[in-house]
Amino acid sequence: MAKLSDLHNAIVKGNLELAVSTTQEALQENIDPQTLISDYLIKGMEEIGTQFEAGKAYVPNLLMSARAMKGALELLKPYMENDKNTISLGKVVIGTVKGDLHDIGKNLVSSMLEGCGFEVINLGVDVSDEKFVEAAKEHKANIVCMSALLTTTMVYMKEVIKAFEKAGIRNDVKIMIGGAPLSEKFAEEIGVDGYSDNANAAVTLARKLLNK
Repeated sequence: MAKLSDLHNAIVKGNLELAVSTTQEALQENIDPQTLISDYLIKGMEEIGTQFEAGKAYVPNLLMSARAMKGALELLKPYMENDKNTISLGKVVIGTVKGDLHDIGKNLVSSMLEGCGFEVINLGVDVSDEKFVEAAKEHKANIVCMSALLTTTMVYMKEVIKAFEKAGIRNDVKIMIGGAPLSEKFAEEIGVDGYSDNANAAVTLARKLLNK
């Protein structure tokens, strides 16, 4: 019989093998996939996020937890696609802006958001304003997240905001930014809805913006 506490612990400790094997056992025993996600995977990610905020865990720990989470989610996704009762906190389009090829921080935020119950559409790196707008329209995104690690590319975020305004959908989405050279002041200057300086804070901000 699947020991579900192992699933929670596997996420917190970043143990991919244990996360996958426990998920497989739970599915064989017909345990509800949504229960596995809500009560074990998400709570495990929340715990490692809390440890990170408290300085008891570090970026490598978050990356390992996100990897374990992804491994479990890959097994659960086929079951969730057929489940009309799947609960999602919202849809997030995320990408690193045009001219910037950095993706470690962006991928960590993406994994944390997904791990905590958001549907995430990861556009990758070097994403143009048109691609951000197209993806937001296509997926009916609730939030758009932009990342930049260079002072030369962070200014492009203004172009993305203008593109959303021009497309007439700026008020339909919340826009968040993050990345090493950015700040709360810069976020206010360009008129986005929020800024976060780490992955756990990004999840908290996303929830706050959508009143979750």
